[in-house]
Amino acid sequence: MYLEEIVKNVQLENDKFECKSVLNREDVVGWLKSIAGFANATGGDFYIGVEDKTNKLIGFDRKGADNERNYFNNQVNEHLTPRPQMKISFVRYEAKSGERFIIHVSIPESVVKPIILKYKNIPSIFMRRDGFTNGATYEEIIEMSIKSRNTQYDLLVSDIPYEPEQFSVLQTFYQEHNNGKELKEKFLKSIGFYNEEGFLLNGAVLFKDDYPGSKTGVQCSVFAGFNKGSERIITINRFQGNVIATIQYMMDFVNQRMNHSMIKLDDVRKNIDSYPQRALFEGVINAVAHRDYYLDGTQIQVDMFKDRLEISSPGGFYRGEKLGKTYDLSGIISKRRNELISSILVACNVMEAAGTGFDKIIEEYKEADEAHKPYIYSSSDHFTLVLPDLTYENGVEDSKVPVLTFAPVPGGTEMDEKVLSFCYHQARKVSEIAEYLKVSDSTYLRKNVLGNLEKNGYLEKSRLSRAMFYKTNPEMVEIV
Repeated sequence: MYLEEIVKNVQLENDKFECKSVLNREDVVGWLKSIAGFANATGGDFYIGVEDKTNKLIGFDRKGADNERNYFNNQVNEHLTPRPQMKISFVRYEAKSGERFIIHVSIPESVVKPIILKYKNIPSIFMRRDGFTNGATYEEIIEMSIKSRNTQYDLLVSDIPYEPEQFSVLQTFYQEHNNGKELKEKFLKSIGFYNEEGFLLNGAVLFKDDYPGSKTGVQCSVFAGFNKGSERIITINRFQGNVIATIQYMMDFVNQRMNHSMIKLDDVRKNIDSYPQRALFEGVINAVAHRDYYLDGTQIQVDMFKDRLEISSPGGFYRGEKLGKTYDLSGIISKRRNELISSILVACNVMEAAGTGFDKIIEEYKEADEAHKPYIYSSSDHFTLVLPDLTYENGVEDSKVPVLTFAPVPGGTEMDEKVLSFCYHQARKVSEIAEYLKVSDSTYLRKNVLGNLEKNGYLEKSRLSRAMFYKTNPEMVEIV
């Protein structure tokens, strides 16, 4: 049997049509580039279970078709950014051996371009033309960028119809923050919660009671030391649910694990939390509201260290540049990446339309010394807010040394990050390192800390006269 017998109006491969007998596990790029190419061009149809060139049906049994569909989805999620909007369906037919299935993937032209294929950390951009998929030319890449409508993810229309009973969690959340007032249908319609045909916008889907997707995923971790390079991880929890549940999960995770202390003033005692509630809440809301929901396979990271809390959101500054470590939070100009999501959170009184969330964080830390001041930094793919632990006396590490990120050091210690940061710009003697760490120049420091870092290639050792110097290997670390 041939595809033409069960699907009308098909033809041999052209710029809008391609078939594969099976997805090649050894050459993932070979077929992923076709998906990216269709999305970057004018769209197309991709059939799996159909012989290339001849359109002869190969097909799968029911279980095989399901497995192939899942593999396709996983590879697309992992390697294509942003994920193209696609419709995947099974086409059933009868063969001598019984029922068989082929998989039909309908790929429309992407609203946001270019779709980037990233494999083994190498990004590529492909274009479909004249029945073949090849690398996009420089001119095509420029044209894609210019013509792209830059539509925000949350403003795209989904294929899910609006059903008021599916938003009870949002309704309750709204009432809790609006003195019991009800969230009116008229308001939802006015902000574009759903379109004229009654279909939800993508941002609205994320608020559904039973939202099943991974777009809202978070990962919350507690580290025993000062960095992720230490192997001493106390806990890692992952969660995904609707936006409201995600906010509550992050708040509960930190509140259940933060330290509490007490200071004695003139005539009273004052309780202190590691992280002021309002600052923590503003940080969580900011991460949710400004997250780049186009980035599949990512999550908000909430990392608790001995001296600080880091909340990292996928996506750098919206229409902004990479920002190094800065304490000037009030100088950050807020630009909304997700208009609909932000509008809902503003209506729920958990976010201000004026974008003054960072000002509130500064206010909560106004009495803190320099070592306990919050700061932010960003790259092209993430934005991070750092809240110092007010119960940790020494504050966050010396601001004069760089903030580094690196792969875990085998047999590492909680001193690793401080040592590598301190030795990054210049070679240091053991006595200088010990003084910086506020520890003794001991055998433990020389062998278990410095010796282990040297053995694993993180530190480079040299001798000048009788003194031993250590300098960080820049190929093993990266400045944040």
